Amino acid sequence: MHADVDPPLRIAVIAFDGISPFHLSVPLLVFDEQHQDFELPRFQVRVCAFENLPLRTSAGFEITVHHDLSELHEADVIVMPSWRDSLERPPQVLLDALYNAHQRGARLVGLCLGAFVLAETGLLNGHKATTHWHWARAFSEKYPEVELDADVLYAQAGTLLTSAGTAAGLDCCLYLLQQLCGAQSAHKLARRLVIAPHRSGGQAQFIDHPLPQAGERNPMGQLLQWLGENFTRNHSLDSLAERATMSRRSFTRHFRQLTGTTLGQWLLGRRLNHAQRLLETSQQSIDAIAVESGFVSTLSMRQHFNAVLHLSPSAYRAQYRRP
Repeated sequence: MHADVDPPLRIAVIAFDGISPFHLSVPLLVFDEQHQDFELPRFQVRVCAFENLPLRTSAGFEITVHHDLSELHEADVIVMPSWRDSLERPPQVLLDALYNAHQRGARLVGLCLGAFVLAETGLLNGHKATTHWHWARAFSEKYPEVELDADVLYAQAGTLLTSAGTAAGLDCCLYLLQQLCGAQSAHKLARRLVIAPHRSGGQAQFIDHPLPQAGERNPMGQLLQWLGENFTRNHSLDSLAERATMSRRSFTRHFRQLTGTTLGQWLLGRRLNHAQRLLETSQQSIDAIAVESGFVSTLSMRQHFNAVLHLSPSAYRAQYRRP
């Protein structure tokens, strides 16, 4: 007898005339079947079109796809990888297909300008969303009922997920992979793609001004590397500022420039991520995991889990327990 195998998760990626090849490749890199060696759940990825073929790309070549919007009738996840023009209203046939898919429970993902497409359906009204910072003002003016947060790399509202521009699409898709498969799987894939499994901070670190280089000879670069290896220890602003040979005020400013967030939030993100992996892969008690992840107490870890992940550590662990 063969063990029962769960059916593959169906993922539909929508292509359109004028699409950027990079934007199209982002969800395919994360969910393509070539990553089955990571023991992820099986994904059935389909690229769909709603316009006449072949489709022109922004890079000057054409592509042909073999599926249409009928794939959205049964897809578990639907990704709108971008959109060609923030001023162009998507065709009604696409908006209707997305709306109907959401009504039956599918996850909708709008990467970069794809957030405009999701917003046009009306599904984002009253919910938090994000998009590329360059088009944030236009988005807010066009969709005032959407709670736009232009400072984050991605935003979730139930089964609706939106991301900031370009590379933030990878962050968003890795976050979705973590939801579907767990942090361990997301980390394995991130290492395969040679990218960070989670980037702390938001779009503020990418807006309009160059960032100082955090190289090996840069005190802040050296400090961040050291912090990444010692995030479970107790740290204070004063001790870290002294280690970087800076004033407390200067250290705080440089840290936010490099990471887009505060020291406390950066350390919390590292500790939560470490605890997630231990909960998924180890048999350690929750008390032991709290200590190993750098939390001051088990209660503190539970509070942060509930605040950030909306789950208790026990409930999170139960999600990834194999029967």
